[in-house]
Amino acid sequence: MASTPSPRTKSKKPAKPRKKIDSSHYLYMAVIIAVILGIVVGLVWGGEKGFAVSLKPLGDLFIALIKMMIAPIIFCTIILGIGSIAKAATVGKIGGLALGYFLVMSTFALGIGLVVGNMIHPGDGIDLSDATYKATESADTQGFLLGIVPATLFSSLTSGNILQTLLVALIAGFALQRMGPAGKPILEGIAHVQALVFRILIMVMWLAPIGAFGAIAAVVGATGIQAVISLFTLMVAFYITCILFIVVILGGLLKLVTGVNIFKLMRYLGREYLLIVSTSSSEAALPRLIAKMEHLGVSKPVVGVTVPTGYSFNLDGTAIYLTMASLFIANALGQPLALGEQIGLLVFMIIASKGAAGVSGAGLATLAAGLQAHAPQLVGGVGFIVGIDRFMSEARALTNFTGNAVATVMIGSWTKEMDRVQVDRVLDKLEPFDERTMLTHGHVSVADTQRTEEKAAQSRVLERV
Repeated sequence: MASTPSPRTKSKKPAKPRKKIDSSHYLYMAVIIAVILGIVVGLVWGGEKGFAVSLKPLGDLFIALIKMMIAPIIFCTIILGIGSIAKAATVGKIGGLALGYFLVMSTFALGIGLVVGNMIHPGDGIDLSDATYKATESADTQGFLLGIVPATLFSSLTSGNILQTLLVALIAGFALQRMGPAGKPILEGIAHVQALVFRILIMVMWLAPIGAFGAIAAVVGATGIQAVISLFTLMVAFYITCILFIVVILGGLLKLVTGVNIFKLMRYLGREYLLIVSTSSSEAALPRLIAKMEHLGVSKPVVGVTVPTGYSFNLDGTAIYLTMASLFIANALGQPLALGEQIGLLVFMIIASKGAAGVSGAGLATLAAGLQAHAPQLVGGVGFIVGIDRFMSEARALTNFTGNAVATVMIGSWTKEMDRVQVDRVLDKLEPFDERTMLTHGHVSVADTQRTEEKAAQSRVLERV
């Protein structure tokens, strides 16, 4: 009789994860439904004075909320990003090699995005001229330089001038570096503030379905089916670009430098890919990537420096996304960017996105920040991008994640801090990854005991097989 309750209690445990559905799933589905409804409303009730066009304020409201978050996001992420650079550089050869590789690959990804964007001309054929943003009057060089310096240290966070925010963040970041250990409590405090800011951003993102519905309905209502075709073209081009970048560029480099097959590495990281797709964020798989790279045969110093630093500075997918989205908005607004403007805009975006790589919604905020700083007349077009941003976030996160995995293996090979025999055994499925090892390395939260028990049970089943 005593043995009957135990199976019942055990049978209840597997049912718990089914109830714990990530809330981002609901947001994702809501955005999909909102986009479809927006297209339908725009096609049915279109016209210059139609009902669909009157929904434009919904998109404008969402953009206003996103713009509200830009200054604190840039301020926090730049300061913490500079801290990450300093930490990586102290490791010596590994940190310097990693930062050099990240810089080259991010620049290369930007170049690919520029080439593809200028080839397909995303946004052509639609008219977003109504999505205007009142830009400040252009100033001469002297006025521009003086305008970068804020009136006070804290006014940069309230003036709406992103370049002022960037300047103060850079100064504060380098000042905290010079403070040494005395600056660590301040950095920790800023990290807490960043967590609060991103929590607010996540709350704002729950209004994305409303903003997407209003923006897409208004644009489709004013433009017609051409808007839908342009959106679909941008999405397909972005996915194809990410796939080619992973298979051809990253896969070719990995094979050339280490002899490792990119498809075997991706198969080894299959569970992490599923986790990223379900959460639309590569940060969810960060602890597992660290554990799996160590199990693969890369030394702990290389993994400990390369993976965390790569999550802030190796943003291949984000670079491609920012490039193509910016060109799309500029073309759709009838104000295409010259090559010099494109390069200046995207250099700023890559700097501004440091430290926010794995956060869902940060890419959209970075896009808005870059446009506001360099081309404020284009910010209104972000309301149209939000409708498909969630669709492209998976490809963006998967590309960033794969780029960091490839970078870790390559840097391990360059520094001779990788066991090649272990790599071959793991990738050939001769030594499967044991989920319980994550506990010993401290990569799993102690509070998350239920998931740990489930993973341990799964690993026991694998051992029996």
